Amino acid sequence: MEKQKMIDVLHFCAAQCTHCYDACHLEKQMDMSCCMMNDQDCADICRLTAQLLERNSENAAVFLNLCLEMCERCATECEKYPQMEHCKKCAEACRKCAAMCNEQQLTH
Repeated sequence: MEKQKMIDVLHFCAAQCTHCYDACHLEKQMDMSCCMMNDQDCADICRLTAQLLERNSENAAVFLNLCLEMCERCATECEKYPQMEHCKKCAEACRKCAAMCNEQQLTH
């Protein structure tokens, strides 16, 4: 897989997680703190993984695995709120990112 495509997917996922966090923060009718925590963690891990790939770090593979796990966890949490469009989009981005992290690991 092209490294730049993986980096782009990581940045997109981070952006969707950040948007979901911001939107959840504005929701006052339910407690979405777990969703928000996962959004923040996932965004941070995706950004860091992208940075490691950009500089060809030997630690990138370790973070690809962590990113895969965090994206799956975030998607699972967001899927608990199907009525929230931002959660739905975040879950979709996280599932795609997790799949691509898995694919990237298999090529290394």
